[in-house]
Amino acid sequence: MKATEAKLLEILRNVSQFIIPIYQRTYSWTQKECVQLWADILRAGSSDDIGVHFIGSVVHIDDCLGNIAVQAPKLVIDGQQRLTTVTLLLSALADVLAELPAEQDEPFDGFSPAKIRQYYLTNPLEKKEKRFKLLLSDTDRATLMAVVDPSVAVPPPEPSIRIQENHTFFLEQLRDSRADLAVVCRGISKLLVVDVALSRDQDNPQLIFESMNSTGRELSQADLIRNYVLMGQPPDLQERLYTLHWRPMELAFGQKAYSGSEFSAFMRDFLTLKTAEVPRLDLVYEVFKQYERQPAVAAAGIEALLADLHAIAIRYCRVALGQEPDPQLHDAFHDLRELKVNVVTPLLLELYGDYQADLLTREELLEALRLLEA
Repeated sequence: MKATEAKLLEILRNVSQFIIPIYQRTYSWTQKECVQLWADILRAGSSDDIGVHFIGSVVHIDDCLGNIAVQAPKLVIDGQQRLTTVTLLLSALADVLAELPAEQDEPFDGFSPAKIRQYYLTNPLEKKEKRFKLLLSDTDRATLMAVVDPSVAVPPPEPSIRIQENHTFFLEQLRDSRADLAVVCRGISKLLVVDVALSRDQDNPQLIFESMNSTGRELSQADLIRNYVLMGQPPDLQERLYTLHWRPMELAFGQKAYSGSEFSAFMRDFLTLKTAEVPRLDLVYEVFKQYERQPAVAAAGIEALLADLHAIAIRYCRVALGQEPDPQLHDAFHDLRELKVNVVTPLLLELYGDYQADLLTREELLEALRLLEA
């Protein structure tokens, strides 16, 4: 491990690309965290007494264990939320400055629209995904690309809610008549991080990931599980597991349910179904690791575990999120949800599994649901 202090803008300028691996959680900062960052930047930018403002760490895997100045893509272990939010702010700042007359569009040295985009947002001589300094995971990638450079990327059919909302927030702040853009630029220039380079061979990224709490928003139990099942796998298997199982679960839940507490609630019900014990919501990750290490589960392998998790997640979406296509079953599940008896959800998942396996007829399942409702 090698750790050094660095100005965030220096990092963005010197690194060709930051890549958020598929096992990382999606971008999750809300307006609350953006408001705090905005206030910190204004405070730093308006005071000569503040030389730097520390905003956390950027932890990345570096096979050469070089410092951040090495011109090579970096696989980010921690720091995604800060990198993404500052990228959104810089993109909004470049857009707002571009609206000003030429003699006013560089309120602070180094902060013209062209310099911001070419130094900190893009690799102007590159094409396609290599063009972008920050490459997020699937849920957020296309939306951020479209925000940063709409000339080469278009928003996806289902854009990232957080990316859009936070970019709009920064545009509104920067366009406010009371905003001093020179102060904003000066504040951004003072942002300081600790650059932590990990060696894939010598350091354990999983343990480091578990020990970190991102500034503003803690990792959810579901975030930790996603990282646990994907991070340690060989790249080809990691990609296959994500594409075949984890990404379809994200899409089935939808952005709001997946990024909120719903997916963690599902994981608790999954473990209840498998272990016959109800884990505390804040201990779901630890219980999942214990379950994954059980001899029978471990012998079956991680792919079998994720396939099982995926199948039950689809059941959960039908039972608990209103996605059941059969009208009568849909109404019966809805009536049970209205009673707010979430404790029966693992039983519903078991019954629905028996129905899918033809161990219960449709009529028998409906009768069981009526009995539960009574």
